[in-house]
Amino acid sequence: MLNQKRKAAYTAILEEELIPAMGCTEPIAIAYAGALARKILGAMPDMVELTVSGNIIKNVKSVIVPHTHGRKGIPCAVAAGICIGDPDQKLEVLAHVNDDQLTEMDRFLKTTKITIKESDAPCPFDIQVLVHHEEDNAYVRIIGSHTNVVSMRHGEQVLVDRPISDQGISVSSNRQLLNVEDIVAYADTVDVNEVRAVLQRQIDVNMAIAQEGMNEKYGANIGKILLHAYGTGVQNRAKAYAAAGSDARMNGCEMPVVINSGSGNQGMTTSIPVIIYAQECHASQEQLYRALIVSNLVTIHLKNGIGSLSAYCGATSAGAGAGAGVCYLYGGRYREIAHTIVNALAINSGMLCDGAKASCAAKIASAVEAGLLGMQMYMHDSEFYCGEGLVAKNVEETIRAFSTIAREGMRSTDSEIIHFMIHGDMVKS
Repeated sequence: MLNQKRKAAYTAILEEELIPAMGCTEPIAIAYAGALARKILGAMPDMVELTVSGNIIKNVKSVIVPHTHGRKGIPCAVAAGICIGDPDQKLEVLAHVNDDQLTEMDRFLKTTKITIKESDAPCPFDIQVLVHHEEDNAYVRIIGSHTNVVSMRHGEQVLVDRPISDQGISVSSNRQLLNVEDIVAYADTVDVNEVRAVLQRQIDVNMAIAQEGMNEKYGANIGKILLHAYGTGVQNRAKAYAAAGSDARMNGCEMPVVINSGSGNQGMTTSIPVIIYAQECHASQEQLYRALIVSNLVTIHLKNGIGSLSAYCGATSAGAGAGAGVCYLYGGRYREIAHTIVNALAINSGMLCDGAKASCAAKIASAVEAGLLGMQMYMHDSEFYCGEGLVAKNVEETIRAFSTIAREGMRSTDSEIIHFMIHGDMVKS
């Protein structure tokens, strides 16, 4: 029996994680830091010093900064936050922008010195903004996750000073309670009214941007291509609509996404396939909510040991979560869901993260395919066994094995990816 403390913790995790964000969350995090620094300074800066980790460079280099009419890159992200951002909106910091403000931002970019250097902190998620106006300055640091502000200063005055984990993997006590068996028990027993608003927002927001990706031309149009090439069967629709949401989000759509583990792509990958399958099997709204609880919490559990950013594509974890949620819809419980997760991880475990960009939509389709294939394998009496690759003797040990490889084993891979992408010139990235 799941105790009340664990139930309350799992409810809190969903409320903390499933929040709306506008556009790719890494440029938005830079914009948020810039907006905070500008607010503290109380004036328009005449110089900006930006220090960011390599993974931030990787994930901001090739995506459009939302509400900027196609503008890209790190200088644009920080300038947008400084010139037109509302820090009170956090991950929707650029939600209210007009053309006159964009003109002012362009002028700021042309006339203001912006320097960018790579952080030497071991944490893969590090954003530091130092802004100057004449003799005055203000400083903001976000580390570990997208809104985790650990330091704010105005000149010599310390406004915020929180302890930090340089490694970037600091799992809260709530998240340490996550395990697959208890996730399924929570989904079975929680009063859905406690999480209805959070999950309904995820359904409404993420399906809206997925439909936008299908209706309009964004990026490489992966979602549309999947439907045109492979038909409208439910498995292909699940992949196609998740990919279409990413098509839109990575390529300038200004609609929000409800995120998971700090990522809009992971939020869509986790939820949209479950919603599509629920429609197909005429599940009740309550059944859909309970299945989304499984998919979201499994994804968060899988990401806990990896961290926000790494060389490991986050869609892999989210695809496994989606497979777990679909399995739940079809009557699967702990045993079936555990095997689905293990199978999905084993299938797609090597997928690299080489930055946020249009091709993320295709990776999402691949991750969803792995999750659904993992479920089908177990339904057809097929599975991967302990000792085959990284598959361990149970689901929790398998999750730990894949997390360790993603977090520790792939660090040098991550460094090589970042080195290749930067080409030694971060200012132009």
